[in-house]
Amino acid sequence: MNPLELTGVIKRRDGFTLGPLDLVVPRGYVMGFVGANGAGKTTTIKIALGLVHADEGSVRLVGHDRVGVVHDQPAYVGKWTAAQVGRAVAPFHPAWDLERFRALLDWAGIEPTRQVKELSRGMGMKLQLAVALSHAAELLILDEPTSGLDPLARSELLEMLADFMTDERHSVLFSTHITSDLEKIADYVTVIERGRVVASTTRDELVDSYRLVRGAASELDADLRPLVHGLREHGVGWQGLMATEDTVSLGRRAVAEVPTLEEIVVHLAKEPRHA
Repeated sequence: MNPLELTGVIKRRDGFTLGPLDLVVPRGYVMGFVGANGAGKTTTIKIALGLVHADEGSVRLVGHDRVGVVHDQPAYVGKWTAAQVGRAVAPFHPAWDLERFRALLDWAGIEPTRQVKELSRGMGMKLQLAVALSHAAELLILDEPTSGLDPLARSELLEMLADFMTDERHSVLFSTHITSDLEKIADYVTVIERGRVVASTTRDELVDSYRLVRGAASELDADLRPLVHGLREHGVGWQGLMATEDTVSLGRRAVAEVPTLEEIVVHLAKEPRHA
């Protein structure tokens, strides 16, 4: 069974509608969940964890004691020390491993007597990761964990995830708007924009399915225009993103190149909002 499956999920709130949304995190793989801020990533994660109730749809999640969660900021009481954090969460996890938790605190450079409120953003992320990796979690859910981190802290996080994924029973849902992290570690990528999934496939298939194109203004006719995502026109021409299969419609002088994951996300996010 996959550790997480969301089917037909819809949530309406304050003029924003999430869904209908389908999301599957396959066992043994890293699913990148990417989109601009406000696209609906955090709401989706809260629904998956049961923190927010969906208006429609269903959620299937492995037992909560087998899920590790890392947010962009720790949700622990600020006056707690790192050791107190461990004591507070241990009763909720039958497989809690105190020795591993202590070893991970040492790896993170966090003294057991340090208070949560004294930790930097990077240290707060490492504390959450230490908790998540100390109770035999099968699924890690990461909500923008690298936002605001320096390159070294981001690299250390990715190394820890790579080590976690050496066990084929493990899975990761990695929500972020920093696509360079996903290019290093994600097996699958789901792109969400304005509450809707616009693409969900393997990372390589997603990149292969689009081309970054540019051409002369004279070649951008009424038939071609609807095929270009995130169209940007300038004095002498235009550029945008096209489905690879649609590039057969390009004129001979147009140029089509393999995009980065970031370029795909940016151009899909520029799509006009439909009423």
